[in-house]
Order: sequence, then structure tokens, then C-alpha cells
Amino acid sequence: MSSSVQRKRVRKSPEARRAEIVEAAARVALTEGLETVTLRRIAEELDVRPGLISHYFPSAEDLVAEAFSTAATGELDALLPADRSDGTPTQYLARYFALSVGEAYDDISRLWINARHLSRYRPLLRDRVAEQELASDDRLEGLIRDGVGTGEFRTDDPRATAIQILVVLDGLGAHANTDRSNRPEVVTRMAVTTAERELGLASGSLDRVAPLPDPGAGEATGTGTGAPSGEAGGDASPGTASSGEAGGRPAPTTPH
Repeated sequence: MSSSVQRKRVRKSPEARRAEIVEAAARVALTEGLETVTLRRIAEELDVRPGLISHYFPSAEDLVAEAFSTAATGELDALLPADRSDGTPTQYLARYFALSVGEAYDDISRLWINARHLSRYRPLLRDRVAEQELASDDRLEGLIRDGVGTGEFRTDDPRATAIQILVVLDGLGAHANTDRSNRPEVVTRMAVTTAERELGLASGSLDRVAPLPDPGAGEATGTGTGAPSGEAGGDASPGTASSGEAGGRPAPTTPH
């Protein structure tokens, strides 16, 4: 006579359950768009009842805003980590450009296009977009200040220089939904050229920087998508930044 052993359900803590919901929502936002982040859709993703999702997020607007913030923060941390102790500012800048290209990174570009459009009508999302834009500006400015401090970069205004670079990347990323295969190198390399010019670097120097050690495939993103590392990886030659189209970036198109 056969017997079956009933599987014991493990009750997750409220913190763990909320984190699971947010991670699933961020994953759906990146791959399907923010419009698809509904209580029912995330319940399907996690194979739970919609009531469980609404317990943690009574409003879908709250979940959409949280999903965007989580996805954008994860991608920013992958592209330009706050802890940059494994290399020089020049190496991290070259890596940043190398990771900001290709089809895999286009997902985050589309997410930003999506978020900025929807934020016209959704105040909570608009606030989160502004927060993430500021975070991106601050992170790149910090890297540039580090480079000025070590003598690698030369600029009198790190903040303005960071914004110039980010606006170029953002403009290129606005075309994430169109075919860019016929773009000349002078266009695809525009963000790198801007950085070299504004930071007092020789033309082409960012393409010849020694790569950082491979951080491992799991580093890519806090959302579990793995987009950037799947495209360029921590050990990709920074020169790839000039051979592909910059896929956009988590930073502002709006005037500063």
C-alpha cells in the first residue's frame, strides 16, 4: 500500500513575501511593460491568490512604482556599483559604457521610456522616476569626482559633465524599439566621445582600458534578469561601447 507524504508549506515572513512580490513585479515590468503590472498578473506569476498581493499592495499604483524603483535600482547597481574598490575610475567608466549597449540592455531602456510616459498620469510613479534620475546623476557624478581626485579625469564641474554624458546615453536609448544596425560609429560612440572630451581623455582611450575582473554572472541585477552581465559581463572589453548602440540609461531626459 502506497502512502503519500503531504508537503509542508513554509510560511514566509512578511518581509520575505513582500520582497518576493516586488521582485516578481520588477521582472514583469522589465520584460512585459509597466502596464502589465497588476495585482492579478503578479499573483499569476507567483501562483498565489490576488488577495495575497493586495494585502501587501492595496493599490496597483503602489506596486507599479515599487516595481519600477526596484528594477531601475538593480540595473544602476549593476552598471555602476556604489562600491568601486576593484578598479580605477577609468576602468569603471569604461565598463559602464560597455554594459550600456546591446539588446539585453534595451529592456531597461524600454522600461524608462515606459515609466516616463506613464508618469505623466501617475503621480506616485512620477516621484519614483525623479528619485531614480537623481540617483543616476549622483552615482555618475561620484565616479567622475573620484577620477578627478586621482588625476585621471579633468573637469571643473563633475555634475554638469555627468549630466552631459547621461543625456547623450538617454537620447540614444530613446531608440530602443527601432532598428539601429545601420548607425555610423560616430553616432553609436557619441556617449563615449562626449565623456572623453569632457573629462580630458584622449580620443579612443576608453576603448583601450584594461577590463575589470569578472564579477560573476550573478552580479547583474537585483531583479534577477541578468540583463547587463549577459550582454557584456564584467570582463568585456570596454571597446564594445563604441561598436554597438548605447541602449539608454537610468537617468533623465527632462531638463535639469
